[in-house]
Amino acid sequence: MTENNNNLQEHAQNSSKTKLGGVHTTIIGGRAGKKLVKLVSQHPEVKKVIPSVISVKGIAGGNLTGKVLRADARGNVRLLLSEGRSFQEVRLITTVGTAEEGDRIMNELNEILRAAL
Repeated sequence: MTENNNNLQEHAQNSSKTKLGGVHTTIIGGRAGKKLVKLVSQHPEVKKVIPSVISVKGIAGGNLTGKVLRADARGNVRLLLSEGRSFQEVRLITTVGTAEEGDRIMNELNEILRAAL
C-alpha cells in the first residue's frame, strides 16, 4: 500500500516538473510559491505551466497570494502570484478548448488556492 502511495507522489512530482516550461522558470515566493504552482499544475486539465517575468509594483510588504484570472477564448487561464512588491503572471495551458470550460477550470483552481492559503 505504501508503495502505491510513493509511486503516486513520485508521479505527481515528475508530472509537475514536466509541465513547467518557458524561458523564465523562477517562481516568486520561494517554497510557498512553488507549492502553489505545483498544486495548480496537478489539476488533470492543466497541460503546461509557463511563468513570465517577475515585476515590481507599489508598496513593500505583504504575504504570498495567488489568484487564477479569466480564461481566454481557447480555455487557457492565468495565475497571478503576488508577494510584497513583486508579482508574476503564470500562464496555464489547459486541455480544454472553450472559454466556458476554461472558466470552470478557473473556478476549480481558485478553490484549490483558497484552501491552500
